[in-house]
Amino acid sequence: MKRGGAMYLVLPAVLSSLLHFHCGRGGREFFTFGLIKQDPSGRLRRVAFTTAGCVGVRNNSVMAPPSESVELKAIAPGQTRVGWIGTGVMGQAMCGHILSAGYSITVYNRTASKTEALCKDGAVVVESPEAVARQSDVVFTIVGYPTDVREVILGESGVLKGLNPGGIVVDMTTSDPALAREMFAAAKKKSCEVVDAPVSGGDVGAKKGTLAIFAGGEQKVVNVLAPLFRCMGTVTYMGGAGLGQSTKLANQVTIASTMVGLVEGMLFAHKAGLDVTQYLQAISKGAAGSKSLELYAARILRRDLNPGFFVNHFIKDLGIALEECRQMGLSLPGLALAQQLYLSLKAHGEGNLGTQALVLSLERLNNLQLPTTEGLVL
Repeated sequence: MKRGGAMYLVLPAVLSSLLHFHCGRGGREFFTFGLIKQDPSGRLRRVAFTTAGCVGVRNNSVMAPPSESVELKAIAPGQTRVGWIGTGVMGQAMCGHILSAGYSITVYNRTASKTEALCKDGAVVVESPEAVARQSDVVFTIVGYPTDVREVILGESGVLKGLNPGGIVVDMTTSDPALAREMFAAAKKKSCEVVDAPVSGGDVGAKKGTLAIFAGGEQKVVNVLAPLFRCMGTVTYMGGAGLGQSTKLANQVTIASTMVGLVEGMLFAHKAGLDVTQYLQAISKGAAGSKSLELYAARILRRDLNPGFFVNHFIKDLGIALEECRQMGLSLPGLALAQQLYLSLKAHGEGNLGTQALVLSLERLNNLQLPTTEGLVL
């Protein structure tokens, strides 16, 4: 048949498997027929249509519904209006860097008192995520859990309710890759963009503006956002929607086992009669040196268990990673062990401590306690 000046061949439904598109995690196929399109130059192209109007997912990249293309605006201080949702341990410092760079910022946080420092520096606080979006060209979110992300971006008073066509949402929460793909598709329906851009580097990296940022979505959008990302750290484009989140989950898998190794090594050194401070200084110069050792060893020794990153949030991250492993048929016993040790902290009411509190769990297992010292310099 002809359609729009091109020739199409309608295939029987049984042959549409050649196109092999899926929708959602259940893998249910919604396409009822396939087409081969012959364009005016004579080239054949495979296409497909669905009666369900759903988003197709192929090779983990989102095929969003058609939407009106809106040109992305260049980003610059005094020109781009920035919104920020989530001003906790990480968010407040990250937002502060953008504010210091000269951008106007509208903020929202469920606990309004956590926005006060930013408001003193010129940010404006509003009553909902939707209100943030109405006054912003780019909205950043960094909240606690995937349920919070869904509510803040897709909810009744969420960002996408208020964002104008051409607006961009950047979710920096560590969250579910499937939710990132869902938000990407929902934004496309409104001629908006979503980038999943979780970060690594902890509270120190947030304060110094040296975070590692893992971005998923459309590369042209990530490129446009570069001036804002530079305020917070270094961004790496990882691929399509959800792949920023997958990168962060792999990062957390690595950190989880590294933290177990760090604390176990300290306990071993102590039990063997070594000076733990001297031991850490010695190994930091060799292959056992790590970012975890650099950031957390001194805190552990001086018994500073205040959160740069909450145990509760780390348990959330490791739980998402384990669920992704289940779906991929991947066995990662080190990840599973680390999650169990961190869960034991939560069971003892220690979920609001920092991730270095892992030392408490391993000390309890061994009925011993590391000596407290202030002397570690790496």
